[in-house]
Amino acid sequence: MLISYIAILSACSSSNIKGQSNSNLSDPPKTKIETNTYQKVEINNMGYSLTMTETPKRVVTLNQHATEVMLALGLEKFMVGTAYLDDKILPEYQKQYEQIPVLSKKYPSQEVLISASPDFAYAGWKSAFTEKSLGSREDLEKLGIKTYVQESSNKTAPTLDEVYQDILNIGRIFNVEVKANEIISSIKKQLDEIKNQIGSVTTPVKVFVYDSGEDKAFTAANTYLTNLINLVGGKNVFDDIQKGWTEVSWEEVVNRNPELIVIVDYGDKTAEQKIDLLLKKTELVDVPAIKNKKFVILPLSAAAEGVRAPIALKTLAKGFYPEKVKE
Repeated sequence: MLISYIAILSACSSSNIKGQSNSNLSDPPKTKIETNTYQKVEINNMGYSLTMTETPKRVVTLNQHATEVMLALGLEKFMVGTAYLDDKILPEYQKQYEQIPVLSKKYPSQEVLISASPDFAYAGWKSAFTEKSLGSREDLEKLGIKTYVQESSNKTAPTLDEVYQDILNIGRIFNVEVKANEIISSIKKQLDEIKNQIGSVTTPVKVFVYDSGEDKAFTAANTYLTNLINLVGGKNVFDDIQKGWTEVSWEEVVNRNPELIVIVDYGDKTAEQKIDLLLKKTELVDVPAIKNKKFVILPLSAAAEGVRAPIALKTLAKGFYPEKVKE
């Protein structure tokens, strides 16, 4: 049986990893620390008071979107370790990434983190800084390690402006605000170009996001991904649930009657295996997305709040309105 779907050229499954290039995202990192005197940076980061009086010199990044923000800013020379990729790093940052030690496939232990002698740790998800992983932010600061968490990744219904603020905050911390603003401007320009190709949409495409689950479906409700879906003429059928990610019954999926399914690609199951599971669900046989085999594959790395917004938006746009979107 042939399956009709749009797929971005990178997968998050460790058994099926492919590369994805987007050379317009930002220029290859050539950043030099701005020569002006370092101004003290004070940021309230998710209730944690972060004060910086100098540029961090030894940084460990945790989670792919945090790593790619650093590389986009050209800060690889400060990176003494990285961990927890979802799939391959963006090709334009590969050479820089290869020079950085990988501490762990997932979160390293606190001992491994400390062995890299970092003075700063930057995580995409707050799960990095718990007693079950690297320890609390307060404990790490006692060890001389300042921390930053991508705030837009850890709240319900984050906006693109909040993603931009995270990038700008890292730019401030490393005294490269000019470069941070250049990246933000580039992302905005690319998003505008994609939205202009779609134009005005009278009736949005009804979209169901499938992350995982067999007895129930784990799906996006009010998330960053929902925001991106809205930008290109789609409507998440579960956007009325005031949570980020949540479980729903298959009966409720049927009731919402989606026309297209976004597959979040990562983990032990490949995107193709997830599609096969959905096609075999007898409960879903009359759902338009299943009958018409309408799927969009989106890697978790593209769905995260980092520098991949143009990649994610174009992938969604091509899946929703293929006749409108240029290569």
